[in-house]
Amino acid sequence: MATPKWVRSGGPPTMVERTAAPVMEVFASIQGEGAFVGEPQVFLRLRGCPVRCRWCDTPGSLRVRSSDRARIAATAERGGDRREDPWVTPFRAACWIAEVEPGAPRTVSVTGGEPLMWPEFLLGLKSMLTPRRVHLETAGAHPRTLARVIDAFDHVSLDLKVDGDLDAPEELADTATKPTSEKTPRTRAEWRAARESCLALVVDRDACGKIVVSGERSADEIAPILDEVERCAPRLTVYLQPATPMGGATAPSPETLALLVEMARDRDLAVRVMPQVHRALGIP
Repeated sequence: MATPKWVRSGGPPTMVERTAAPVMEVFASIQGEGAFVGEPQVFLRLRGCPVRCRWCDTPGSLRVRSSDRARIAATAERGGDRREDPWVTPFRAACWIAEVEPGAPRTVSVTGGEPLMWPEFLLGLKSMLTPRRVHLETAGAHPRTLARVIDAFDHVSLDLKVDGDLDAPEELADTATKPTSEKTPRTRAEWRAARESCLALVVDRDACGKIVVSGERSADEIAPILDEVERCAPRLTVYLQPATPMGGATAPSPETLALLVEMARDRDLAVRVMPQVHRALGIP
């Protein structure tokens, strides 16, 4: 992993170093997934993710490299798109967010990559953005880290991943701005435990669950996740998101989606079918 160029060569990391995170891009767009689909938001995308989803639609965000640059999609009045050193503090990220907003302040969606890799950064971000809403989009693989940072967010969009869609994880290396020490699930049992722990954390909170449904998975393979929601967070709205065909993944059949809807309704779950709207609109 790349080390921030301003990190000192010796001694413990400073507070500034501990709260830094690598940014991939900051831009204003329309939310295309989950409970707030269609809402104008600002997106803060962080780099680094140990999870390897076969249908990942942002593979460029998985790793952190020394050659990386952050894309800041500033408004034309502020100079337009530019590239910056990606390692920044919450304060600097908040400045970039203000730069890309075309008008009044928007809700900020923190996405990735996997934002939970950088808990100190997340804890510092909310105070920089108050009073606006801050949303978290997470893979739901690191429940202990989520428990640490969840109060810093007004909404959590929690992925509920089918382990059959996952390759072996690749943990991030350590730097002075150390990523979370919590390991990523590897086995089916570990993934089930992580999902159930994350579901317990979002009970009675402003949150939603998202299940990406690919053409490679049957309804029966996804049914155990619906069982977990019924057991752990029965009031959570579940969004079934048909996979966007890319990276070898295919879209599910209408029959599979219809069957999953009825499976969810049989469990008295609130269920919605929602494709990636931003992909359909051709926007970031």
